[in-house]
Amino acid sequence: MAPRANWKGYLRLSLVSCPILLYPATSETEKVHFHQINKETGNRIHLQKVDAETGEAVPAEDIVKGYEVGRGKGYVEVTDEDLEAIEIESTRTIDIDQFVPRDEIDDLYINRPYYIVPDGKVGQQAFAVIREAIRKHGMVALGRLVLSTREHVVALEPRGRGIMGLLLHYPYEVREPEEYFGDIPKENTPKEMLDLASHIIETMTGHFQPKKFEDRYEDALRDLIKRKQAGEKITPAQLEAPKTTTNLMDALRASLQGANRPSHSARKRVSGKTRRAPAHGTPSRRTRSRRAS
Repeated sequence: MAPRANWKGYLRLSLVSCPILLYPATSETEKVHFHQINKETGNRIHLQKVDAETGEAVPAEDIVKGYEVGRGKGYVEVTDEDLEAIEIESTRTIDIDQFVPRDEIDDLYINRPYYIVPDGKVGQQAFAVIREAIRKHGMVALGRLVLSTREHVVALEPRGRGIMGLLLHYPYEVREPEEYFGDIPKENTPKEMLDLASHIIETMTGHFQPKKFEDRYEDALRDLIKRKQAGEKITPAQLEAPKTTTNLMDALRASLQGANRPSHSARKRVSGKTRRAPAHGTPSRRTRSRRAS
C-alpha cells in the first residue's frame, strides 16, 4: 500500500506554481513495537484518559486542546476549528523566497527529510522547471510550510526526478555547543600521536554504503523474542566495559598493528566461509525486505 501524504498544497517560485504532495522519507514501521500487557492475565492494557480532578474517564469527543495561562489560573480552550482559522500562506503553499549554498546549512539545523512529488499531471512540467532550475544553480531553496500545527522552514533540493525537503530547526530549538564543550580543557596533541591516529584512520577509510548497515540491536531483539517464544531461558549477556586508556602512545601503536592485520571477517571471506544465518530461523532483514516487496 502506498504511503499517505503528510501534506498537500502548492510549490511556488515567483509566479510559477504547481500542486505537490509531501511524504515522509523515513519510516520505523519495520522496527519491533511492544504493547503493554497485564502480567497476570496476558491481556493487552488500554490506557484511559481521565479527568485530573474527578478521576472519571473522559470520552474522546469531549477532549480538546488547552493552553495553560498560568499555574492555577486555568486554561484557554483551543479547538481544531480554531487552529484551522489560523490561515497563513504557508498553510497551503511552500513559497520559495531564498536560495543558499547547501554547505552553509549547519547539520544541527536539519530536523527530518520528506519527499516532494507533483500532484497530478497538470503541474508536472512546472514542477520539473522548478526542480531543474534549483539543480542548475547548485543551491537549495528555502521556503516555509505549516505541518502539524507548526510552521517550519524547509530546504528544498533536487533528488532524482523529485525534490527532497529538509525541515529545519529554528535557532531557539538548537542548543549552543559551548554549553557542553566550554568546560573541556584544551589539550596538546603531540605530532607523533596525531600521525599514529591518522594512520589508523587511513586503514579504516572507505565509502559511505548505507546498505551495509545492520541494526544489530533490532536483529538481537527479534532473536530474543523467538527464543522466548520457544521457551528458552534468557540470561543477561556479560559484556566487559572498555578501560580508560592511560598509556596513549602504546595504545595507538598497538591499534595500528591490529589495523594492519586482516580482520576476522576478512579472513572468513578469504577462506570462502559464508555468514552465519540468524539463529532459530529468524529471517534476515534483507530476506524480510524481499518478502515485503
